[in-house]
Amino acid sequence: MIVRARAPLRLGLAGGGTDVSPYCDRYGGLTLNVTIDKYAYTVIEPRPQGTGVRLVAADNRTAWEGDARPPLPLDGQLNLHKGVYNRIVRDFNAGRPLPLVMTTHTDAPPGSGLGSSSTLVVSMIKAFVEWLNLPLGEYEIARLAYEIERIDVGLSGGRQDQYAATFGGFNFMEFHPGERVVVNPLRIKNWIISELEASLLLYFGGVSRDSAKIIDEQADNVKRNEVEAIDAMHALKAEAIAMKEALLKGDFDGLVESLNAGWEAKKRMASSISNPAIEEAYALAKEAGMRAGKVSGAGGGGFMMLLVDPVRRMDVMRAMHETQGQVSTCHFTKYGTQGWKIYAPGRSGEGTRR
Repeated sequence: MIVRARAPLRLGLAGGGTDVSPYCDRYGGLTLNVTIDKYAYTVIEPRPQGTGVRLVAADNRTAWEGDARPPLPLDGQLNLHKGVYNRIVRDFNAGRPLPLVMTTHTDAPPGSGLGSSSTLVVSMIKAFVEWLNLPLGEYEIARLAYEIERIDVGLSGGRQDQYAATFGGFNFMEFHPGERVVVNPLRIKNWIISELEASLLLYFGGVSRDSAKIIDEQADNVKRNEVEAIDAMHALKAEAIAMKEALLKGDFDGLVESLNAGWEAKKRMASSISNPAIEEAYALAKEAGMRAGKVSGAGGGGFMMLLVDPVRRMDVMRAMHETQGQVSTCHFTKYGTQGWKIYAPGRSGEGTRR
């Protein structure tokens, strides 16, 4: 038996950063996001008892192999994979080892601004849910993914990525004090989705090298009660509400206004969210016909979302192709993480899907 799972990456449309502690613990956070047709994948191949664990990140050609007895050491090598294994064994297998080969790959690298690390964790958890028939719903999977990445492994970041990858689609998310999260799926009309897909470009200028630093600076600004940074986060929350309303109504002028206002507010949260390379790419896209744009994720690099008039779409694409970055289109997905089993030839049974 082979177990497979995948989870979709996301675009942060509005409110990103207000889901990071301590801001959301004090004031509550609001984010608006949508999942796209790029994924993190996991494959689990169970091994016989008494054998070890082999973990493989196929996209960056990294592997680790060792004894299956937990806890696996968080020594900087595939810590996310080890963190997931350790929690699953501890919380759901009574501490008993689970010999396996677990292989992963992701359609976008860490630092891309698409939530790839968190999405990978969700994908791995979903594979274990499928394999062990664990009674975990969407909220439980997302919360577990958050705890593994942020607490067990100690990586800086927010909360929206885990919930986006788990639920899928367009979601307006509320992050309340006390770790209370409410995910509100949005029913967007088909013509609005089609128009948004026709208007959207993704520009990748390179992986962000500063995302953890930016998130830490953002958190420190709140701890120090920096007025400008906190006011910027308040503004981002307001824009998340405004963008949700514009999206539901198909008000694309309102969408453009909100995206522009959100980007200006985001840049006030931390000093390294933008940089000369990002500003240069933004100005080039604007000159070619972009109506609004922003960096998806913490900032400092990664993917930029460019909202254009569909008539000018090719003009913007040609202009951005002249840089050293990559420009592409994307489509939105309706579904969150999924898992399924594949049975080897000669074995009884058929594949199942959840």
